Amino acid sequence: MEQWVRRVKNRVIHMSQYVVVLAKWLAMGILVGGAGGLVGSAFHMGVEYVTAVRFAHPWVLYLLPVAGVVIVTLYHITDTKGKGTNSVIESVHFGSHVPGLLVPVIFVSTVLTHLCGGSAGREGAALQIGGGIGYQTGRLLHLGEKELPLATMCGMSGVFAALFGTPLTATIFALEVISVGVLYYAALVPCVTAAITGYLISGALGQAPTRFDLAALPVEPLHLLRVTALAVLCAVVSMLFCRGLHWTEHLAEKWVKNPWLRAAAGGVIIIFLTLLAGRAYNGAGMETIVLAMEREAYGWAWLWKILFTAVTIGCGFKGGEVVPSFFIGSTFGCTVGALLGLPPAFGAAIGLVCVFCGAVNCPVASVFLGMELFGGVGMPYFALACAVSYLLSGYCGLYSSQTILYSKLRAEFINVRAR
Repeated sequence: MEQWVRRVKNRVIHMSQYVVVLAKWLAMGILVGGAGGLVGSAFHMGVEYVTAVRFAHPWVLYLLPVAGVVIVTLYHITDTKGKGTNSVIESVHFGSHVPGLLVPVIFVSTVLTHLCGGSAGREGAALQIGGGIGYQTGRLLHLGEKELPLATMCGMSGVFAALFGTPLTATIFALEVISVGVLYYAALVPCVTAAITGYLISGALGQAPTRFDLAALPVEPLHLLRVTALAVLCAVVSMLFCRGLHWTEHLAEKWVKNPWLRAAAGGVIIIFLTLLAGRAYNGAGMETIVLAMEREAYGWAWLWKILFTAVTIGCGFKGGEVVPSFFIGSTFGCTVGALLGLPPAFGAAIGLVCVFCGAVNCPVASVFLGMELFGGVGMPYFALACAVSYLLSGYCGLYSSQTILYSKLRAEFINVRAR
């Protein structure tokens, strides 16, 4: 009898641990997701406001070199030089410190970049802001070294969902982007809770989620072949995008050692490129993505966007690479998809998801992205396209701190960094 009571007692104690952990991570997800939703919404409104200012006052483009100098100075005086999305990923990998000042610095720097016409997105700031909020919250709550990375990922999900209105993608992206080939399931509860909380708060504050209407395309062998061909080409474009960013940053640092001068020179180059190619490539370019989804073909717009973004990020301006990847993929897919016989809008949707997948090495999150952005229309095509793009993009990636644990070619543990 005593043995039976002891066994029941041990089982109750064991089960109570799960209940305690569940309650803890639900609370953490709501707390961090709530903070991320508020900050992410403020950031989203800030970027929208300065974008409207830039459209209303085109002359602010000529302040871009000054903005670059200000951004470099901000990072210098706050001792956050060299800190970015890779630092957040390394924090999850190795438990390295994420400076609290990174949150306001990346916020202000990204807003300045968008105000003056730098070509960048906003998710880089989302991951850094969210990671910083999650990490600092975890420290305040005295989480252990094994739990602090989960809090960091939790913050990434919350702010990403608040900015894009895609809570499922935000959840899976945070779990998948750190180490390609594995999912950090221990962070599933806090990440999904934070993502839903951030999404709800941003919606309550009037931030409409990103959504596109897409006509259904019947699943037929010929269409599958066309989508596969487009995915192959999108994988090449994603590699060109990643390599272009890395090469430009390397060359800029090699040729211009002074970071202030490098940022100013980058601003001058962007001004020249804008006068040459037009203003469609400044900022995030969401308006062009919308036009691509409305069956407008854009020729070489995708290549111009790669050039603009590579110069902007490579010379020290701040922002993200995901929205530019949306721009590149949608314009490329719209043009090439039409040549392959796909409806231009459907080609744009496939291109958007494929280039994103190839650039971040997150095929599961990319399929969820297609579902959330396009309402689940054509999911077999998105799944096929993401699989092809993931395989053929090799080991290229936007984030050099991202670890690719398993080979894309065979069931083999390789543990290499994205490049």
